[in-house]
Amino acid sequence: MAHMVETMAYAGEVPWHGLGVPVSNDLSPNQMMEKAGVDWTVAEVESFIEFNGQQVPTGQKSLVRTTDGKILTNVGKGWNPCQNADAFDFFHEYVMAGDMEMHTAGSLQDGQIVWALAKVKDSFELFKGDTVESYLLFSNPHKYGKSINVMFTPIRVVCNNTLTFAVDNGSDRQVKIGHRGVFSPEIVKEQLGIATEKMAKYKEIASFLGSKRYTNESYIDYINTVFPRSSDKRVKEGMTTAESLSRNAKLALDVLETQPGANYAEGSWWQAFNSITYITDHVQGHNQENRLANSWFGYNQSKKRDALQTAIKFAEDA
Repeated sequence: MAHMVETMAYAGEVPWHGLGVPVSNDLSPNQMMEKAGVDWTVAEVESFIEFNGQQVPTGQKSLVRTTDGKILTNVGKGWNPCQNADAFDFFHEYVMAGDMEMHTAGSLQDGQIVWALAKVKDSFELFKGDTVESYLLFSNPHKYGKSINVMFTPIRVVCNNTLTFAVDNGSDRQVKIGHRGVFSPEIVKEQLGIATEKMAKYKEIASFLGSKRYTNESYIDYINTVFPRSSDKRVKEGMTTAESLSRNAKLALDVLETQPGANYAEGSWWQAFNSITYITDHVQGHNQENRLANSWFGYNQSKKRDALQTAIKFAEDA
């Protein structure tokens, strides 16, 4: 694999990005950690520079992977690394109780981001066959400036489109922990409320979007809002609709009626919204590794959430 995805394991069918090595779907979190190749630890090591033939301490520490000595990041005083074993142990009681099963796990950016994704045994079906399944994503970054994050991740089965909702950021959706404190799974679990209520809320949103229809004009306004043209490419008189769109808006328009699942709630804002999630997950980007990273941790993560909120606003006006 290229550098974006360093190691990865997955259970069940080959994931939408086609990456990783297959494993059984009945693994414990610890077994999944081993199969995914992230059963390593990090150590804080004093950092020095060479000056006039002498080693001078920088006052910082390097976060070093103990298996190969790779420097993952430099951190200041008071940094508390969360070991991968602690991150995977977060899922232990849920998996052992049969409420979740480990789905994928791995390492991105040469070890700077380690993640684990567990399937929550909860799903919903709308529009006579459009199934959405529930997952919980735990990201454990070994990178300065990045926080531990636990996110609710619904995935639309027909097309493997994903969303990520941080689980309690003031709207009861995010758990985010900085490295200045010591990671406490108990505190996270208290805040989570776990994914069931999040799934119910998302079902309500999907049902609403599926009940409201877009017009050609409102859809064009929608994709222009989500993917606006840059200021140096203003719409000129006489341009066709396709010519007036930004590149990404044109991609969304192109797949609107051909995307997997377009037959479910056809002509609705659910279809319109999923044209955005489809191109961000499956069309944009140089390769599948970039799409995976951007879908969960990069620019497209927030872009899809913004697209959902925008779709709701348009549907309310429909």
